[in-house]
Amino acid sequence: MVHVLTIAMAKGRVMEEAFDLFQQAGLPVPKADDLDSRKLVVSVPENELTFFLAKPMDVPTYVEYGVADLGVVGKDVLMEQSRDVYELLDLKISPCRMSVAGKPDSTLSPHPKVATKYPRIAEQYFKEQGQQVEIISLHGSVELAPIIGLAERIVDIVSTGRTLKENGLVEWCCIADITSRLIANKGSYRLKNKRIQKILGDLERVIEKEGNL
Repeated sequence: MVHVLTIAMAKGRVMEEAFDLFQQAGLPVPKADDLDSRKLVVSVPENELTFFLAKPMDVPTYVEYGVADLGVVGKDVLMEQSRDVYELLDLKISPCRMSVAGKPDSTLSPHPKVATKYPRIAEQYFKEQGQQVEIISLHGSVELAPIIGLAERIVDIVSTGRTLKENGLVEWCCIADITSRLIANKGSYRLKNKRIQKILGDLERVIEKEGNL
């Protein structure tokens, strides 16, 4: 297992777009049958690669602790967790934005409540605005919070804005543009540098080519 390179992938849209990018770069990816199964660990033994299919929030943890050499995860997760990993490359996939949203006719009280799955990002943003807020951490659909009066604002990922619109909410401002990133364990980056640099180079060429189209 010494020579095997392990990559933690955030399941869902990020994983699908990352594997498409990997294929364009000529990098090996798991077989479709393996991805369609409920397997959480998928190997490509002929290329000494193993993929961990994980929840997005768990990817930086696996990479920081070294059970995964590399990881692919959204910038939103990295901003929220501030893990001790190397951020190697912006993959330019799964674009969206971190935004503040709420009801269109609502005004903020002196000490508003803000509901979010990203308490660290939300707290930092409002602190930078000089606004004292009460952060309410949620794990489900945060759009519900302003509708039922739990919070005046939400901080969440926005892609098309359709979910906000369907729930009578508007986007007040964008905190940050989000894309998925390739991250590395610091020890692995030193010990497996040659192989990691090869992957980096292959991905960079595809990203640069697409950016010039």
